[in-house]
Amino acid sequence: MTPQSATIDESATARYSSTAASAGLGVLAAAVGYLVTYVLIVDEVREVFGEDATEWKGVAWYFYNAHMVDVETTGSFGSFGSTSTVDFIAESGSTSATLLYVIPPLVLLGLGALLVVQWGVTDIGEAVVAGVPVTIGYAVVMGLGALVAETSSEGTVFGVDASGSVAPELVPALVLGGILYPLVFATGGAVLAAVFNAR
Repeated sequence: MTPQSATIDESATARYSSTAASAGLGVLAAAVGYLVTYVLIVDEVREVFGEDATEWKGVAWYFYNAHMVDVETTGSFGSFGSTSTVDFIAESGSTSATLLYVIPPLVLLGLGALLVVQWGVTDIGEAVVAGVPVTIGYAVVMGLGALVAETSSEGTVFGVDASGSVAPELVPALVLGGILYPLVFATGGAVLAAVFNAR
């Protein structure tokens, strides 16, 4: 192996490990955002949904709403069916609920900045390279979360089949919440920190 090829291998390994680290921190950012949401809104979730929804799923619906992702509700009664969307934060009168809108941007900005500070990055291009992979981990969590946060029920009312379900809208959860949010805010935090480091 020549010295040049060894340098190329080391460079590729470093890029791979930094991408993997950024993606892993994307998962961490989603978890931190959810936990902060849980602390702020769990009491309202208990009050609004009671026994109708699992507590963690109710919190997840607010978490998706904080990413501007609507929650879709569907229902059917016999041959009749309906679908609508809801933003629980917009419908809430609570100050705690309104605060949820700033949690994802703040967590992602902070995480992007942390990456750049940890790695001592001063170049804007390198900062973008550090921040963009956060999207990978964040998108995985947002996509899977939208699937597992679905709740559904079925039953019979006066001999007529009835069913209903509530879940975050999958495509907006992936595109808006999973890709655009971290792409804008984590990368933005990385770039801002790189500019600060360069001073």
